[in-house]
Amino acid sequence: MLNFMKRIILLPLLWAVFALPAAAEKLSLNEISAYLNSFQTASGAFTQLNADGTIANGKVMIKRPGRARFEYEPPTKSLVIAGGGQVAIFDGKSNSNPSQYPLRRTPLNIILERNVNLGRAKMVVGHTFDGTATTVVAQDPENPQYGNIQLLFTANPVELRQWVITDENGFETKVILRDLETGVDIGARPFSIVVEAENWN
Repeated sequence: MLNFMKRIILLPLLWAVFALPAAAEKLSLNEISAYLNSFQTASGAFTQLNADGTIANGKVMIKRPGRARFEYEPPTKSLVIAGGGQVAIFDGKSNSNPSQYPLRRTPLNIILERNVNLGRAKMVVGHTFDGTATTVVAQDPENPQYGNIQLLFTANPVELRQWVITDENGFETKVILRDLETGVDIGARPFSIVVEAENWN
């Protein structure tokens, strides 16, 4: 009788345990690399927190390899394009040509590569899990002086939620992603620095 009563008591408890959703787990570097390599294009909204404390909103478009476009909403009249191996910053307050620098000198290049491999030696310098999200800190293993990018992912399904870029001068820029849609149809024109420069302002 006692054993029967134990079973009656334990059965609901066991059912409750197995009915709970699976606990989130730390994503492996292979899982994160596979996710980033699973799509060539993506677009969505973002909020950017700059090192000087200012905040900007806008739309981001990504087309791997090597291309990205950040369109900022008013009152910020700016545009950042990565394409052709360069990053160009268009300043709405200036009529001059955009300032440019090599894409390889920014940590953003790590996730814009044709084949992302976070398992490369000395690329990942941080890999943590807070119970909800997995954070990876990556750098160019051959040029760590260029800074690093901190990527935050959630699981089930795997999604990139935000990144923080620390540049070569130690300044941080956080980009929080919203409604990121992958596999979207994006042409090459939005990533042409030359075309944009001809039509800017």
